[in-house]
Amino acid sequence: MTDLQASSPLRFETTLRRPVEAAGIGLHSGVPVKIRILPAPPSTGIVFVRTDLEGFQVPASWRHVARVSYATSLMRQGVLISTTEHLLSVFYSMGVDNAYVEIDNLEVPILDGSGLPFARLLEGVGLKTYRRLRRYLRIRRPVSVEDRGKRISILPAEDFRLSCEVFFNHPLVGHQMLEMEVTPSRYASDIAPARTFGFENELDQMRDMGLIRGASLENAVCFDGTGVLNPEGLRFSDECCRHKALDLIGDLALIGRPLLGHVVAERAGHAMHTALVSRIMSDPSLYEILSFDQLASRVTQALVS
Repeated sequence: MTDLQASSPLRFETTLRRPVEAAGIGLHSGVPVKIRILPAPPSTGIVFVRTDLEGFQVPASWRHVARVSYATSLMRQGVLISTTEHLLSVFYSMGVDNAYVEIDNLEVPILDGSGLPFARLLEGVGLKTYRRLRRYLRIRRPVSVEDRGKRISILPAEDFRLSCEVFFNHPLVGHQMLEMEVTPSRYASDIAPARTFGFENELDQMRDMGLIRGASLENAVCFDGTGVLNPEGLRFSDECCRHKALDLIGDLALIGRPLLGHVVAERAGHAMHTALVSRIMSDPSLYEILSFDQLASRVTQALVS
């Protein structure tokens, strides 16, 4: 076994090399919040720890999904962790299998509205590789969820791939599509910088619903009737589609294992993302659990035959 093979996060479980910290406000609650991300042992997964509630733990799992309207929230025994999708998206795509996330309030900080600040924190400390083999969840047959012209599906594949499609009736958005294999480097450059977004004509309604109390042009893109209100403009011409892909990955991370499959999302949102996860996990015949070595052996055998 070479050093490269031994240290590959694709083969073995990982965690952070050392703790990192971030602070900000919650997008929807507007409350100040601090998080500290710490290394965790193999097979821990991602676990939120409410330091303001005597260290109460909420695992990042599909079993604990609570609300999925404008963000994905987790709840265990009445304890809430809100707006988890950006942080989980970064963990998942950058190859972090195990971590404790200490948090002193109910909502993960929005920071600049994207996954980029979290990605930079991880790049700054690097990953520690364990000797425990990573276990992948491989989709065996197609699964779909549909609702009122929206649909999300997952198809069998030997890698993790996304096809994401959105449509918003705005001159700077319209119909956008993105397709890519998700790797740490591509995610960091092409997905992580994409910010959450909204439309000026919907802001009052959302505030009346008790949402976006912490929103500003420093942590979200806001479209007016014809353009974008943010002085710096867009980071990508298709930033909306890229951010939807970011959210989608964060919701899929609730499966709790690296995923092998091709996800096709057509105007889907948090509710459909988590419905797909629940559909998959409720039927073990839809998937198999295997190590990278087992997957590599199958690929080799297929090539030989």
